[in-house]
Amino acid sequence: QVQLVESGGGLVQTGGSLRLSCAASGRTFSKNAMGWFRQAPGKEREFVVAISWSGGSTYYADFVKGRFTISRDNAKNTVWLQMNSLKVEDSAVYYCAASLILSRLSTDYDFWGQGTQVTVSS
Repeated sequence: QVQLVESGGGLVQTGGSLRLSCAASGRTFSKNAMGWFRQAPGKEREFVVAISWSGGSTYYADFVKGRFTISRDNAKNTVWLQMNSLKVEDSAVYYCAASLILSRLSTDYDFWGQGTQVTVSS
């Protein structure tokens, strides 16, 4: 089992920044790839970014490249999502998730957090 708790969401204006955190406990965090997904009202959950267990490999969705950065610290059992140049369309509930493989597919992730709301106002 892996327990994941997201934090750092909130309300920000267009062009602003937020840093999301995901604290993990349980199954050895360092053995898991970690991903961030998001879901806006009326839309399907979509992949945002993922990082390998070592931090050496990352996948980014095209719509966040150059704006979002994922990082992790295995000693702190934490993964972060730095979000810059936020747009209204980035508004969604953001979820972190754990997987044994680095993947863009939500079905590859075994454990999920409860999510944190990000709202970007114009």
